[in-house]
Amino acid sequence: MIEQVSLSLLPVTLLTGFLGSGKTTLINYLLENNRNEKIIIIENEFGPVNVDSNLLNVSSDIQIVEMTNGCICCTVQGELTDALHKLHSQRISGELQFDRLIIETTGLADPAPIIQTFFIDDLIRETIQLDAIITLVDAQHILHHLDEHRVAASQIGFADRIILTKSDCVDKQQKTEVLNRIHKINNKAVIFEAINGQIPKSQWLDIHAFALSDELAINKGFFVINPSQKLETNFKPFPLQKRAKSWNDNICSYLFEAGELDIKKIGVFMDALVEQYGNDMLRYKGVLAIKNNPQRLIVQGVHKVVGFDYGSPWQKPSEKISRLVVISRTLPFDELNQLFLETIAE
Repeated sequence: MIEQVSLSLLPVTLLTGFLGSGKTTLINYLLENNRNEKIIIIENEFGPVNVDSNLLNVSSDIQIVEMTNGCICCTVQGELTDALHKLHSQRISGELQFDRLIIETTGLADPAPIIQTFFIDDLIRETIQLDAIITLVDAQHILHHLDEHRVAASQIGFADRIILTKSDCVDKQQKTEVLNRIHKINNKAVIFEAINGQIPKSQWLDIHAFALSDELAINKGFFVINPSQKLETNFKPFPLQKRAKSWNDNICSYLFEAGELDIKKIGVFMDALVEQYGNDMLRYKGVLAIKNNPQRLIVQGVHKVVGFDYGSPWQKPSEKISRLVVISRTLPFDELNQLFLETIAE
């Protein structure tokens, strides 16, 4: 009889990006330079044969779980849940030993149904911690992809971190245009650059993006990994905007901002917002100042799945500014912003 062991939450990274963006190259670089932990990779390829699994350099401590019956996010969403249940059972029994899970989606996948799996299923929610959504963006082809494929904008909109690839194949003008367009879709995600998948794993693993925290990352900028592995600021993002609208992409970054709020009024506002527009809201996070409460109220959600918690106390009265960032398909911002402002405490 195998003795069962109690294990901590399993960190999971969702790796997405359009076809040819370099996800396999990134994973190969990770595997070649990973010496300290065991990883399981769930791969998904659109079609009957998983080609990418043949391209991976797999060592003895890496397990590859292939799912070849279609896209994870649609026809085999249930299979993903079953696979995660089975992996948990094997991990808890000691049959398999691994430290983290990476799910690499097909380039045609919208991440939304995959993300929701981690919040809807009870066993998965209690045993697995979704760490972050990492989106790879092909600098050479992303402008065309955004014009032709709606899912490309969705992948960028969901991202906690964006890794720009193939930037060595474009000139400075195109690179700037790419960065501007990314930023107008998602002004929350930090952007890193990687040539041939070469980026330290600390920049895209264990970043705890789904942990409720006091930090509301907006406009942190673009960073380059240089050959000496030092970070250098390389791009000055747009100034903070109330509404950042992309060219022809229907996914935008919205900022709601006010002072101290009435707890009951903001509760009603959030309930109505999520109920009416949740299906269009890819990601949203807020750090809110509540009147007569010294602590920050943290809000974080994906579509209609939302969490609230109190964070650290405000240090100064002047810091008490409520901000809610919503990355969503087109919203009636002016109308909603007026309703948000009506939640200000009297």
